[in-house]
This record gives sequence, structure tokens and C-alpha cells, in this order.
Amino acid sequence: MLQNWDCQGCTACCRQYHVSVSAEEKARIEAQGWGNEPDLKGVPLFKRTGGWRSKAHRLNHRPDGACVFLGPDSRCRIHVKHGSAAKPLACRIYPFSLVPAGDHWNLGLRFACPSAVEDKGRPLAEHLAEARGYAAVLEGEAGPAAVAAPPPPLQRSQQVTWGDLGRIVAAASELLADEDDRVERRLRKVLFLVSTLRKATFDGGGDPKKAITGSRLTELLELLCEEAEEDVPGPAGDVLPPGWVGQMVFRPVAALYVRKDTGSDRGPAQSSAAGRLLSAVRFARGKGRVPRTHAAIPVTTFAAADKPLGPLSEASEALLERWLRVKVESGQFCGPANFGMPVWDGLESLAVAFAAAEWLARVLATDGRPLDDAVRMAVRIVDDNYGFNPLLGRGRQRYALGLLGPRLELPRLVAWYGR
Repeated sequence: MLQNWDCQGCTACCRQYHVSVSAEEKARIEAQGWGNEPDLKGVPLFKRTGGWRSKAHRLNHRPDGACVFLGPDSRCRIHVKHGSAAKPLACRIYPFSLVPAGDHWNLGLRFACPSAVEDKGRPLAEHLAEARGYAAVLEGEAGPAAVAAPPPPLQRSQQVTWGDLGRIVAAASELLADEDDRVERRLRKVLFLVSTLRKATFDGGGDPKKAITGSRLTELLELLCEEAEEDVPGPAGDVLPPGWVGQMVFRPVAALYVRKDTGSDRGPAQSSAAGRLLSAVRFARGKGRVPRTHAAIPVTTFAAADKPLGPLSEASEALLERWLRVKVESGQFCGPANFGMPVWDGLESLAVAFAAAEWLARVLATDGRPLDDAVRMAVRIVDDNYGFNPLLGRGRQRYALGLLGPRLELPRLVAWYGR
């Protein structure tokens, strides 16, 4: 992958996330003697989560939103005093994402991290040694089940081998890497692949001689990729706009992708139950002011945000390609990394996330923010929720996703917000 990363010390993760700790991690940190530090005396290091009966804890945060262990030099006190291994595992792994894939783990990246979005640091391949260390810890905690699970199904009970899933992933990533097309059309070609393969019977109806597997699947994928080039409309303007149903279903889902409920970037509209309810109503209507569900959202209207972005720069196109390909190649789009979604549903959910990011970039650009900056921020905000906001894994959102696919609304949404 053409993806680089190294921590640049921005401390965004130390200010935005509530880090859960195990009982062992909690005890280890308590034994480090932080009560002897003058500015930590009397400061609770942990906060109970999950109700008064719960024994679960997370790292505490100061009133300004910063983790209690973030020092005045903007460095983690635990890391400085005891080394990286002394920190909670969640802090050590971030922004890496380790996805079990049969006999190995796939390495992905969370683009909520500014350094990932900006492609700063060493090539991701140079982090394999530390990633293997994290994988060993995860395997130690989860046991053989960590890498013994079957591949995610394509849909419902339709199962393929890890090898065949790899062939499908490789075909989708190859379409996304086609530099002769804008990224939004590349994604529409992936959706063409998905809609076509949903109708395929990979087991040959029980006849092994007719099964679509191995080299036969590779040939089919090559033919479909060629067909996609012919059948998928070129310019986004040649695609029909999303229909009423598509817009009504998309906006509430997009609302989940563009929100922030914790940390210093928490949106003003998320500060109360009434505010969250009002935001949901406004997103459903799609009229008037856009609710500020994230602190970065300016005061603007849905009408203003409906104007096309215009041509994106090479840098923004490259970012969108990297984002989509990392999600696809790492397996972050389906299975346990994305609320147990089957493969086809996972690829379609990635298309919805892409459309949400394009819509949000329009929103952010309405206050004069440079377009490249708006795209970077939009990807960060959307990816912060993708695969992590539990609301996106609920039945209601899966039902919404199921409405968009059969009605061919997904390619329309991708093209419409990618104009």
C-alpha cells in the first residue's frame, strides 16, 4: 500500500477518546506511583463506566478534555516514565487496526488520526515488527479463536474460502487503484461488481465441477471488471440523482458518520438528549441549518451544502484512494471489524461512508475552508465512526443499507456527492 504513518505528537487521540482499561492494566498503572506526582495528587486516574454496578473503567480526562496522563509537554507521562509497553494496549495499538484473516492478521489504519490522513511518516510496511507484537498480545488474550474464525460470508450463509475472499478483495482494490478514473467512478465500478456477484451461486448448486472458485473466480472477476468499464457511466453528471427514498435513507445514516460525542471536538448539538433528538429530525428533513454534531461543522444550511464540490485536487483524490484501499485490503470493511457485516454489505457500507465524507466536505467548505483541508477533515470525522460507532451496527442501519442497494441508490449517491 502507498500509505505512510508515524506518530507526529499531535495528541488528538489523547484528547478525543475514552480509553477502556482491563483490570490488569488498571492495577499496573496504579502501581506506578502516580499519586506522588504533585499535579496528580488527589486526581482520579480512572473513571467507572457502565453504571454503578459495573467494574469497567477507563482513563480519566481533565476538564479541558485531555487525558490525565497527558503532560504539559504534550507527551504521555506513562510512556515517558515507563516506556510504551506500560501503556494500555488500546493506546499502544492506535491508529493501527489488526484484522484476523485466517492464518495471519491484516494490518489496517484508522484515518481518524491526522498523520494517517496526511500520509506522514514511514511506509506502513516498516511497522510490521511492532504490529506482530500487538498481534501476539491479541492472540494471547483471545486464544486460538483470534485467527481460527472462518472468513466473513459474502451474504447470509454464502461462504467462500479465505483464498477466494482474497481474490475478491484484490479485484475491488484494483478497481479503486485505476488512476484513469476519478475515485467516485472507481467506487461505482466496485458497486457494479457487488450488485452482479450478489446474484452468483459460488458453490455451483452443489456440483463441485461448476463451483466458482480459484482460477475460475479470478477469470470471472477479470471479466466483470472489464464489463464495469463498459457499463458504468463515466462522468458523475451522467448518473441519475438519488431519488427521494435514497436521500431520506442516506441523511440519517450520514448523520451518524459526522458526529462526535466525546472529547474536545464534541458537537454542540450532542450536548443533551433534546439536542440529539432535534438533530435527528433535522437530518431526516434535510432542510434549514445543518446540526453541529461535530465542533468542526460551521453554521451552514443543507441547501448550501448541496452545491457540488467541483474538481478535486490530485492530493484529495490520492487521499480518498488510500482511505478506500486501506479499508478494503485490510478487511476493515466487513466481518468483526465492521459489526459482523457480510462482504457485500460491507463494501456497500464503505460506499455510504464515502458519500457521507463527500457531503461533509461540502459542509466544511461552506465557511471558506480550503477544499483539500475540507476533504481531509471529512475523512477523519467519518472514519472515526466507521466500524466504531455502535449505532452504525444496529438493525435499523442495516435495514437502511438494505434499502439502498436493491434500488440502485448507492451509485447515485456516490456520484451525486462526488460531483
